[in-house]
Amino acid sequence: MKFIHQLKDWPKFTWKHEHIATLLGVARNRQGRLMGRMEAIGFPLRSEALLKTLTLDIIKSSEIEGDILDPKQVRSSIARRLGIDVGGTIHFDRHVDSVVEMMLDATQNFDKPLTKERLLGWHACLFPAGHSGMRKITVGAWRDDKHGPMQVVSGASAGEKVHFEAPNAARLELEMKNFIDWFNSDIKIDPVLKAGIAHLWFVTIHPFDDGNGRIARAIADKLLARADGSAQRFYSMSGQIRKERSVYYEVLEKIQKSAHMDVTIWLEWFLACLDKALSLTEDTLAEVFKKARFWELHSSELFNERQRMMINKLFDGFEGALTSSKWGKISKCSQDTALRDILELVEKGVLIKNSAGGRSTSYLLKEL
Repeated sequence: MKFIHQLKDWPKFTWKHEHIATLLGVARNRQGRLMGRMEAIGFPLRSEALLKTLTLDIIKSSEIEGDILDPKQVRSSIARRLGIDVGGTIHFDRHVDSVVEMMLDATQNFDKPLTKERLLGWHACLFPAGHSGMRKITVGAWRDDKHGPMQVVSGASAGEKVHFEAPNAARLELEMKNFIDWFNSDIKIDPVLKAGIAHLWFVTIHPFDDGNGRIARAIADKLLARADGSAQRFYSMSGQIRKERSVYYEVLEKIQKSAHMDVTIWLEWFLACLDKALSLTEDTLAEVFKKARFWELHSSELFNERQRMMINKLFDGFEGALTSSKWGKISKCSQDTALRDILELVEKGVLIKNSAGGRSTSYLLKEL
């Protein structure tokens, strides 16, 4: 069986411009509108949206490979590294912090060159203990194939199916030099298309013992950040890839077993996936957008600091019913002061009394 990297024209990828032009235009338009919308909501809410999106992206990229991370630890690690105040952080283990470090380096330093040293550093971040599960692997270096060719297989040993076999280890230095030179070149290609090609190219070379998929997605995110012209990430490509993981592997295998260098079907899938990731931002950041609309509608209203804090807590998902006693405990004021704060907000149409009743009177945010 022949693979795409064995073709004489490798890696001179081609594609049909007329097949992808509309998809690219739609995705670029969505990117522009999203970035414009985020610019308008103000720094605190942008930071909140950034934290939410990065947490989702890191969790889902690892989940694609079967590595399940604790969302609270991921969020806490990101907040610490970006200096975002989340009202106290929780303990996070070394593995989580290292994965966060790798992903943030890709997006926060999107304008920096890609180098061999950077890629080896990313790999070391993914496997700080030198193991992939129970298996010891070569970390921070290209694979050596001492246990045989690098293959992607499925099924039991007696009837296993080889989905892909990567270039042999002797080719890796040259293959990776060519890839890195191309990545850092000023080639005239839209960075979104470059992101799709870079993802495919890197994962086909498969230079590491493990972690190639996560690093390929980080490389793509680095180029998507360049396309946005911003280190702030407000959509999760990995989140969408996780939703259509089977199609992702299907299209990837089809291209890697191709008898030609035309990667149109891969780019069509990549652009459609990006478009869905961008459109789903409305759901992912629903609470952030709702909060932004609230403060825009009430921009002329005067609220004291306690009221501002409690309104934001209600938008963030307040646990249980809001009562004057809870208000007083959280905002560190007397119950009389808390009740005055609440009644002022009821008068302004911000809060309404909970009609469900109960032993204590409770309040809800009024729907916008």
